[in-house]
Amino acid sequence: MDIATLIQWFETWASPAWQEKWDNCGWQIEPGLLQEPARVLVCLTPTLAVMKEAIALQQNGTPVNLIFAHHPLIFAPLKSINQSDPLGEMVQLAITHRIGVYSAHTNFDQVADGTADVLAQRLDLQHTEPIEPTQEGLGYGRVGNLRASLTLQKLLDKIQAALNPADLLVSPADRQTRIQRVAVLGGSGASYIPAVARTGAQVYLTSDCKFHQFQESRDRNLILIDAGHYATERPACALLVEKFQQIGIEWVKLSDRDEDFRQFGGITP
Repeated sequence: MDIATLIQWFETWASPAWQEKWDNCGWQIEPGLLQEPARVLVCLTPTLAVMKEAIALQQNGTPVNLIFAHHPLIFAPLKSINQSDPLGEMVQLAITHRIGVYSAHTNFDQVADGTADVLAQRLDLQHTEPIEPTQEGLGYGRVGNLRASLTLQKLLDKIQAALNPADLLVSPADRQTRIQRVAVLGGSGASYIPAVARTGAQVYLTSDCKFHQFQESRDRNLILIDAGHYATERPACALLVEKFQQIGIEWVKLSDRDEDFRQFGGITP
């Protein structure tokens, strides 16, 4: 399957037309390779480390020609491109080594098997629906019921096992509280706290939450769990690799150099 056909297939499933106005889904760099067989490196964030991974694969005999990312490489309109900047270096390397960069962001967040849907699958939530519908069959986040109620502590253990986050930030709550209804949204989901509260969810799993957003959740009788941006969105990238394999992509791999940009540092006595 060539790259043009792959992109056409993907955009039929998750159209860039569904992206938010502030977003930049679709081609970030396309160095004239649409008719080439697709050999794809999938990642959460297109960074120099991922680009250098793709180049190393080329040098070792695997002609990678597409980085397929969730996060866009370019958000704001560019006024200049300078090779001394990381973005400029990415552009230079992409064109020199003929490696395209394509991003699927808020369009991928809304669809079945997108970022939120995969989180719900990882927790085995039943009878899920969007937290905030956008159009028929699409929407941000998912809310559903656990197969059987769990204590909050058992749910935290389940999240840890399913996502392997570096750490979990959790609202102060009795860890023996029984939980049945759970909402999830990968990435920065704190702005959806009011919408989550209206769904009747007892727990909301997302990331990038601030102090006062934990306060807001408490005031809405909602237990907030922050598992980190990377841990809540990377699973959807892994599933995307499987979907690309199923449609017949010649070579596809999940990046080994994708990075979680936050680490929790312990205090050494």
